[in-house]
Amino acid sequence: GLPPALPVLPLELTVLYNSLLFSVGASDSAIKGEAEGIRQGLLRVLEAFGAGGQDLSTEELWQKVLQEVTAEELRAPLHRLGALQAAWWLAARRLGSTAGLCRLLGQPEETGISTEAAQLPATCARLQGENELLSLLKAWQVPAEDASLPLVQSAQDLKEILCTTAAFLQGLQELQAENFPTALSLLQEAAGGFCSKRVLAQIYTCLGCCAQRMGKPQTALQYLKRALQVDFQCLPALSHVAAVYHELGETDVELQALALLYEALEKNPPAAASSSPHFLMRTELLVHTPILASLLRLRHPSEVKYLLAQRCLQDGRVADAVEHYLDVLTLLQEGLQQQVPLDGSSALPRIPEVFLEAASALEQAGRHQDAITMCDEVISRTTDLIPRMLVVEEQLEQPECPSPGAGLAGGLLSQKKESLRCLAWRAAGYLHQGWAWAMLGKSKEAITQFSRCLGDLLRVQLCGPGVCVSSVPENLPEVEVLQKIRLLSLIGRGMQFLELGRHKEALLDFQHSLQISPGDPAAASYLVQVLWKLNRKQEAAARWQKFFHSHPREDGQQGRPFPLYLVSCLQQVVFPHGESLASSIRDYLQTTDLDPSS
Repeated sequence: GLPPALPVLPLELTVLYNSLLFSVGASDSAIKGEAEGIRQGLLRVLEAFGAGGQDLSTEELWQKVLQEVTAEELRAPLHRLGALQAAWWLAARRLGSTAGLCRLLGQPEETGISTEAAQLPATCARLQGENELLSLLKAWQVPAEDASLPLVQSAQDLKEILCTTAAFLQGLQELQAENFPTALSLLQEAAGGFCSKRVLAQIYTCLGCCAQRMGKPQTALQYLKRALQVDFQCLPALSHVAAVYHELGETDVELQALALLYEALEKNPPAAASSSPHFLMRTELLVHTPILASLLRLRHPSEVKYLLAQRCLQDGRVADAVEHYLDVLTLLQEGLQQQVPLDGSSALPRIPEVFLEAASALEQAGRHQDAITMCDEVISRTTDLIPRMLVVEEQLEQPECPSPGAGLAGGLLSQKKESLRCLAWRAAGYLHQGWAWAMLGKSKEAITQFSRCLGDLLRVQLCGPGVCVSSVPENLPEVEVLQKIRLLSLIGRGMQFLELGRHKEALLDFQHSLQISPGDPAAASYLVQVLWKLNRKQEAAARWQKFFHSHPREDGQQGRPFPLYLVSCLQQVVFPHGESLASSIRDYLQTTDLDPSS
């Protein structure tokens, strides 16, 4: 409440500087909001000189103070406060305001008291081509400290932290904007700056991610390994290492990295690494951006275990995949999925898909009864979530210009898509059970499950101008998956009819399969085979010639990749007798004096 006096202002500003730093250090959390104490300190300085500035913005206040207050004894205290203000603005990602303040701090004063700052133009010329904010920070000459006024953190140390922070923040901005060469340069600048081991490991991790996105996986691995050398608790770096090896197709090393990551997470979830506790203001308190949080997000053990299961299944390591999937399901049943983010960044798919992938792994491992039990779980949990009839319009995209009822329409769209997903999961459960019974040699039970799958899919009706039930709107991947399940069920049931010698019923299923997917080689092959068995050899030969000359390399899997839980079913329907059937047809064509190449 006392009026400001020039003789004691340096002490007052120093106390303010120290108290703000103590406040930051005590909270040990990211800096947010405005530093009101700095603003009040600047107003006190102006008041001491008979001026005011209550109506000015903080930027205008700084400009007024630094241009009008020329007292030599206030120069160092004001520069210290300026460094703190720059820290607050960097934390708020106000880079323009920070650059403007640094420009003011570096300006030579008319009284000649700032002789070092007068060298600013020459310094900036040397730094030409560098980032402007970094150039200004580097060119800013911090005044000498008064030994009689003790500081809890020197302004010179704070300047070094500001340089590191500015490079780090802007590198992240450029990385998010996909300006990768610029991002790499700025992050390399940050890595050479003044920071703790924890932050240095984070910077190297970001450098690794940047190099990976630039298509330089080996460089990415070097940076990520450097991050782990600097701070072995930087587990996000290990997660990115696994991702790079996956990109390189080096499955063995990828699985080793994932196993190490899972082991580390299980043994001791990493705490914050030591971060130079003698510094109250630190880089980690100033850099908190969404992209950094995304790059450094630590995966939950259930996510890592799922990645191990998924990679093993994709690589054909079925026994390992089964073990990992069962571990994942144990973790999920313990409720740990509640700790997994729901913003789409998780490696875990929806829980029914995990069950279906586990069922697929069990099937491939020959544990068919276990696979049937696993699918029962999916079927029972989704039954109450599926409407009796589901009508899908041809266009399910939301309009670009939303109408007053667009919110309601968007909600209905989301609900309809969710119903389609639930239907796909349950139908896939019946599909897998059909294949499991088939592998157990129980054709009748298999036919029952395939029929249940097809009956489920009759709940979906596509409508719209000129749209038939078998067509798939391009904007509906959910319907495309349902159509693939329908195709696989028809082929599977037809195959079981063949096993039982019910050739006419098999013929109908294979014909329907080709109506759904005219270019599918498995459906076409089985159709030719059943015609051949029905002694309709001329029709079979004609079909064979027409299809395989029109689709010589068709594999039936063009377009979007299908869910992993369908891959084993796609493998089941591959026609195994292609060469022998083709040979029989060629022989038939030659004996009937028809041209086999026509």
